[in-house]
Amino acid sequence: MKKRPYLKLRESAYLILAQRYLLKNEKGEVVETPEKLFERVAKTVASVERNFSKDYSLEEFYTEKFYEIMVNLDFLPNSPTLMNAGCPLGQLSACFVLPIEDSLDSIFNTLRCAALIHKSGGGTGFCFSKLRPKGDLVSSTHGIASGPVSFIKVFDAATEAIKQGGKRRGANMGILRVDHPDIEEFITVKKESPSLLTNFNLSVAITDAFMEALKKGEKFPLVNPRNKKVVKYLDPNQLFTLIAESAWLTGDPGIIFIDTINKYNPTPHLGKIQATNPCGEQPLLPYESCNLGSINLANFVEDEKINWGRLKEIVHLAVRFLDNVIEVNHFPIPQIAKVTRLTRKIGLGIMGFADFLIKLGISYAEPKAIEIAEKVMQFICTESIKASGLLAKERGNFPAYPGSIWDKKGVTYMRNATTTTIAPTGSISLIAGVSSGIEPIFGVYYERKTFDNLILKEFHPLFLEFLEKEGYSSSTIEEILEEVKEKGLLSQTKLPEKIKRLFVTTYEIDGFQHLLIQQAFQKWTHNAVSKTINLPKDVTIEEVKKLYLKAYELGLKGITVYRYGSKNEQVIYFKSYSEEDATCPICRFSLR
Repeated sequence: MKKRPYLKLRESAYLILAQRYLLKNEKGEVVETPEKLFERVAKTVASVERNFSKDYSLEEFYTEKFYEIMVNLDFLPNSPTLMNAGCPLGQLSACFVLPIEDSLDSIFNTLRCAALIHKSGGGTGFCFSKLRPKGDLVSSTHGIASGPVSFIKVFDAATEAIKQGGKRRGANMGILRVDHPDIEEFITVKKESPSLLTNFNLSVAITDAFMEALKKGEKFPLVNPRNKKVVKYLDPNQLFTLIAESAWLTGDPGIIFIDTINKYNPTPHLGKIQATNPCGEQPLLPYESCNLGSINLANFVEDEKINWGRLKEIVHLAVRFLDNVIEVNHFPIPQIAKVTRLTRKIGLGIMGFADFLIKLGISYAEPKAIEIAEKVMQFICTESIKASGLLAKERGNFPAYPGSIWDKKGVTYMRNATTTTIAPTGSISLIAGVSSGIEPIFGVYYERKTFDNLILKEFHPLFLEFLEKEGYSSSTIEEILEEVKEKGLLSQTKLPEKIKRLFVTTYEIDGFQHLLIQQAFQKWTHNAVSKTINLPKDVTIEEVKKLYLKAYELGLKGITVYRYGSKNEQVIYFKSYSEEDATCPICRFSLR
């Protein structure tokens, strides 16, 4: 029998697995090893093979292949798959969107569905734009409507009371169209009450009409969704400034360009997309879900060259894996099962991009990084489409294929309406021991707080490797590490420019470079790209507005900015900033 690969995990990765992923007994004791976890997942996902082939050896073959790509940390699926595959709960998807109509029945039915999703480990997105505005008439009771923001608060409170399967707290995305009469209250809700909506990310759905009015300096109408009547007109620049100001102060709201999203809607005959998952990378139809997985790019560089052949093999295995997940998934409600199986969307993305660049000898801050980002994502997207086509020949096209963009483009075989998504990969990138998603590194010295409040102090492993390769003596390396630990940023040390350039950190990178990296990936991503445009503390509101305009010009589907120090809770910070005013909205670890 072929010898199985050996799993290499950093201490922090094992602690995360033990806290959240490995099975426990009734006493809360861990009864599963990481290897057994991957074996459980691989066996469950490969069991689908028997449904499509009389060759029963395929199930055993793909069990081994799926195990190998996970244990080698070449590919990892989203957290619910790792947590729930082969377990009674069996809910394996991370991303859901639920509809909200303008009635109490719809609102609270959706809340019930959201509770079931959160309990199973998924995150939910909602568009509140159909709700009548605050102060509007409620004819059935002769009362006055309380407006979308009041119901977002209700959803937030319910989420606070629910732990996701006892393993993580629920996450939500709340979206409101820019032409809704309550848009100003929505934009400023976290600015006015920072302690509210801690379980919600907020995004304004910006339309092409708004951007056109902004460009021309024309008044923009706010429309009551109940009767489609214009409530008032406002100055679009003032509203645009309000969005930028709130994001500058609190990190919320983000922006999604809803018309751009629908321009690339793969199944327009099923309806318009109105919302995304909590991190914005997965636009979905009402009651649609998507399961995600990410390839660890850092594993595909050898001697500063990309191993394209091996990357192709992993892409094809990952697409098959994610398509199998749809078959074996236990969906939380029937409506989600129905819509998900109509489109069979999957979202294959990447993690470890910053590590990938470092191994190639490329700085995240230079033009070459943009070029390689587009090149590698084009390859992954192209191969994922080929893999989906091959699966369609075996298993059939996704049921909503007739009338889809694939049908109209003349693509004969397509198993999945979408194949690519760039997720933030918060937890799975920590398991893999690499940088998250397509983000730059946050620093070369970390202090991570684990879920039981243990502090792990770590230097970036590639930084240590680089110093050794450069021939520094052990004593000199110790001196360098002490200086880095004290100063925080390499730019503040006496290290050579070559090292500073290669290990550039997120707040040292120009905001427009962040955007261009995002655009490079978005060009070859069917869904959307999770990317935070990290900005220094002294960035101005006008500069934030310029980034918004540039994002729209570049054809991005959304943008989230984060100004250093604009959150109350301390999660991640550099030595050069004070402890009171620094945090990061997308990571759970602190950096000193």
